[in-house]
Amino acid sequence: MTSHQSPTLAGLSGNLRGIAWMALSTVAFSTMHAIVRDVTQTLHPFEVAFFRQFLGVFVLAPWFIRYGLAPLRTRRLGLHTARAAVNVVAMLAFYYALSLVPLAQVSALGFSVPIFTAILAMIFLGERVRLRRWAAILFGFSGVFVALAPDLQQTGTVTLGSLLVVLSSAAWAIALIFIKILGRTDSTITITTYMVLLMTPMSLIPALAVWQWPTLEMFGLLVLIGVLGTIGQLTIVQALKEGETHVVMPIDFTKLIWAAMFGFLWFHEIPTLYTWLGGAMIFAATMYITWREHQLRKASEPGAAADAPAVARTPGP
Repeated sequence: MTSHQSPTLAGLSGNLRGIAWMALSTVAFSTMHAIVRDVTQTLHPFEVAFFRQFLGVFVLAPWFIRYGLAPLRTRRLGLHTARAAVNVVAMLAFYYALSLVPLAQVSALGFSVPIFTAILAMIFLGERVRLRRWAAILFGFSGVFVALAPDLQQTGTVTLGSLLVVLSSAAWAIALIFIKILGRTDSTITITTYMVLLMTPMSLIPALAVWQWPTLEMFGLLVLIGVLGTIGQLTIVQALKEGETHVVMPIDFTKLIWAAMFGFLWFHEIPTLYTWLGGAMIFAATMYITWREHQLRKASEPGAAADAPAVARTPGP
């Protein structure tokens, strides 16, 4: 994102600008998810996921014009490949889930990513998890079960779509651990470049198994999905650059509100009380984990401006 601010945002504090960018990000992602749900009623989710990734290749063009081949310089190609493979699993599972599960329920369960990330960071990165953070993790997982209650009420079991959302969250959390490790040696541009360049052919393989050529109207919607996804990625990164994570992240909860609105107006879906309660519990837990990380970082690095690299918190799908 450019460093120049619009006149409207220029007079705001960094945190307020961050909140504004985060609000825009939630609208972009929620709209994209609604369009994905609509398109996947006609095209297979795997094909939609491929086009989402393929169109992202064109976003890289300005980087190569500006930096040449510098973004490709890395000594960790294997780790980039592993990260991309896990990321493909997360995206395919998420897009398939969007074709099956009400938007609000997908949004509520999707808030669980930081909970999985906290556990994986403890296991693989040696991060210490104290009693209060464990309590937040357990509370968050309780929220996951609450959000799954509509499935149990209707079918007596957890549906495939809901399981795919949880799988997607867990896979994306693994990808975030890879990103944290890669961030020690590689730049954000390099990490993002390899993500797009590797995920595009990887996502093409399952897409070919279910391929059908989209109509012109469908292709227009696929382009819109790519544009909205890019806007969502860029604005959330900008939000985390402008404001502190523990200040701007609460705005992410509005994705559940947007999802409920789009679900009702577009697909006649009515979220249950369990969806709202479970989503609120999961989000409260993730916010506590985020706030606690911020406090510990301030204590260990007195003078440091703040937060982990924005790339480590950007959503995958």
